[in-house]
Amino acid sequence: IFIYDFRVALREEHVQLPYSFQFAYLFEFFIMLNSIKNPPRLIACIISFLFGAIGTLAFSPFDYWIIAFVSAFGLIWSATLSQRKTALWTTFAWSIGYFAIGVNWIHVSMIQFGGVPVVISYLAVLLLACYLALYNLLFTWGVHKFKLKNPFVLASLFTGTEYLRSIVLTGFPWLQLGYSQVDSPFAHIAPIFGVEGVTFFIIVIATYLVQFILQENRKIKPLATFTLLIAVGFATRFANFWQIDAEKQPLTVSLVQGNIEQKMKWDPAHFDYSVQTYVDLIRPLLGKSEVIILPESAIPALENQISPLLSSMQNASAESQSDIIIGTLYQDNQNQLFNSALLLNEQPYDAEQAPRYKKHHLVPFGEYVPFGSVLDWMREVFILPINLSQGEFVQPALQTKNTRFNLAICYEIIFGDQVQQNQKNHNSDYLLTITNDAWFGTSIGPWQHFQMARMRALELGKPLLRSANTGITAIVDANGKVVHQLPQFEKGVLTAQVSPVISKTPFSLWGNTVLYSLSALIVALAVMRRKP
Repeated sequence: IFIYDFRVALREEHVQLPYSFQFAYLFEFFIMLNSIKNPPRLIACIISFLFGAIGTLAFSPFDYWIIAFVSAFGLIWSATLSQRKTALWTTFAWSIGYFAIGVNWIHVSMIQFGGVPVVISYLAVLLLACYLALYNLLFTWGVHKFKLKNPFVLASLFTGTEYLRSIVLTGFPWLQLGYSQVDSPFAHIAPIFGVEGVTFFIIVIATYLVQFILQENRKIKPLATFTLLIAVGFATRFANFWQIDAEKQPLTVSLVQGNIEQKMKWDPAHFDYSVQTYVDLIRPLLGKSEVIILPESAIPALENQISPLLSSMQNASAESQSDIIIGTLYQDNQNQLFNSALLLNEQPYDAEQAPRYKKHHLVPFGEYVPFGSVLDWMREVFILPINLSQGEFVQPALQTKNTRFNLAICYEIIFGDQVQQNQKNHNSDYLLTITNDAWFGTSIGPWQHFQMARMRALELGKPLLRSANTGITAIVDANGKVVHQLPQFEKGVLTAQVSPVISKTPFSLWGNTVLYSLSALIVALAVMRRKP
C-alpha cells in the first residue's frame, strides 16, 4: 500500500495528503523495519538505497514533507549498524539513491544543450552522486570512529559534514533535508536557525526513532526528550518575527516571464523574436508598475552589443517613472565577463556607471570550469561556455526610488549564508532572484530550485520576488508561502502590490554562527568524553 500510494504521488505531483495519512505511512515503514536489525550486507544496501531514493518525494514538486523523516531514518539506521564496513556500504547505497534520483534532472541540460550522449549524461549524474556520498561516508566514519550514539551528537556531526558539502569546490548544498519542511508544521524553525537548523531537527528526530524502533533506547527520559522536541518544533509555528511596515506604501511590481525556449534563446536567428517578446510584455506596464523585473540574461547578447536597446529602455523608464531591472551579460573595461542584473531608471544608461549586481556564486562546469587549465579540455567535450568572473560576496543593494532589493541570480539563491550576510548589511525591503531554469525543461529541478528560494524568504522574514524565463515566476510572502504564481512554460506578466515588512529574525542576525558553534562544541565534548 505504501509503495503504491507513492507511485500515485509521482503521477499526481501536487496532491497533498492529510497529516494523519502521512504519519500512518511513517509508522507502517517503521513497524516493518523493527524486524530488520542486522540484515545481510546486500539486503541492508538494498533497503538503504530505497530509503535514499524515496527522499526525493519529500521535496517539490511532490512535497510529502514527512518522507524526509523516513529517508533520514534510513540514513541513521545505515550509519549506526554495528559492523563498520556494512555501515559504510549502506550509507553509500543510501546516498546514491538519494542524490542520483534527487538530482537526475542535471542530465537534461547535458543532453539537450551540451551535446552529451545519454549514457554519458547519466554517468555524470552517478559520478556526482558518488562525490556527494563522500560527505555522508565521512559522517558514518565519524559515528563509528568515536562511537557516537546520542541523537544531538549525531545531528551535530551531520551539520558539520553538510557544512563541508556546502563549501568544498564552491559547494553544492542541494537537497538539504531541511528544505523539505518549508510547508510542514516545523517550518518556523528556519527563521531561528535557518535551513541547517531544520536539518538538525530532522536528524535528531530520525535518530530517536531508530533507537526506539530497534528497541535500543526506550527509557522514559529519551521518550520525554523526544516528545518535548516535537512539541517545541511544532510551537515555533506560532512565533512571528515580522509585521507589515505601515510607514511604507506597497510596491507595485511586475515580474516578466518571456518563456523563451532554451534552444531558441541563443540562436541568432531568433534574436529579434526574443527582443520583441520582452518589448511587447514591457510596453503596457510602463507608467503603471513602479518596478518591472526581467529574468536572468533576458536578452541573448553581451551588454555592449545591445547598448542602443538598453538606452531606449532607459529612456522609456525615465519618461514613465517605471524602473526596470534586467539580467544581462556584462563585460567590463578589463574584459571580465559577469552574469549581472542591471537597473535602468532616470539616470542615463552608462554601462560602467549603471547600478548593477554581479553574480558571486557561479555554477561549476556551467559558468566556469574549476581547476583552471587542468580541466579546460572539458570545454570541447561538453560544449561549455567561457569562464565568467565572480562579483563580490557582499554587494550594495539595488535601490529603486525608496526600495532596496537583496538580489541573487539563479543558482546562488541556494546559498543561505550569502543572502543572509547581504540582508544583514543592507536591511533590504525585498529579496529578489532572477533565473533561467529553461536549461532543465519539464524536470523536477526548477521546482526544487523554487523551494529553496522560498526558504530564503522564511529564514529572513522578507517577501521574495522571483522572475524566471520559463517559470516558476512567483511572489512569496515573509512566511515562505506562495502568494502569486504564473503557470510554468507560459508567456506572461505577474503584477501585484507587495507590502514591505519590518522583520528581524534570529537567523537574519546570527546566520549559522550559533548552530555551527553549538554543533562543534557538542561534537568536541562527545569525543573528549568517549570511553577508550
